[in-house]
Amino acid sequence: MNPLLLRTGFLLVAAALLLAACGGRPPALPRLAPDDVIVAFGDSLTFGTGAQPAESYPAVLGELIGREVIAAGVPGEVTAQGMQRLPQVLDRYRPRLVLLCLGGNDLLRKVEPQSIEANLRTMVRTLRDRGIAVVLIGVPKPSLLPSTAGFYATIAEDLQVPLEDEVLEDILTKNEYKSDPIHPNAAGYRRMAEAVAKLLRETGAI
Repeated sequence: MNPLLLRTGFLLVAAALLLAACGGRPPALPRLAPDDVIVAFGDSLTFGTGAQPAESYPAVLGELIGREVIAAGVPGEVTAQGMQRLPQVLDRYRPRLVLLCLGGNDLLRKVEPQSIEANLRTMVRTLRDRGIAVVLIGVPKPSLLPSTAGFYATIAEDLQVPLEDEVLEDILTKNEYKSDPIHPNAAGYRRMAEAVAKLLRETGAI
């Protein structure tokens, strides 16, 4: 075989492997048993503001994955409050997995991004210290063209946790998925649940 063609083929394969590694799968999660407890922890996006309780993303997610997902969302909560509330929720439910979606109210109130990031990191570490798996859900910054705050990706990369940082950005740019400027409607929460279910499958949790 022509050495030049062989070398070119080798380089193409190496490049393909490099690209695959860069855009690889999210960090793996432990496989969830059918009776493992999952807690969705957050604010009004987790509570389901803008839809009926059965249409919230935790309720729909539970249907999609065939497991109970406890909705522990408090409308209006900021990360500093969530950080204080989290241990009580963990003691009550003893979850195997927590879906963490907080930071939107901080962004609305123009809390310094460094403070939001520090609070989220503390919550992730609290979960890790208890042996609880965590998925981080990124929230968009409020603007005419919402885009997910960059610190979510930074936390996910540094602490090696799975991150869903696209679905809320997509939902909140389309009127047909919103009940108001900052909350999804039933169709939007279903899309959110579908995205989280997809991530759980990709990570091996279900």
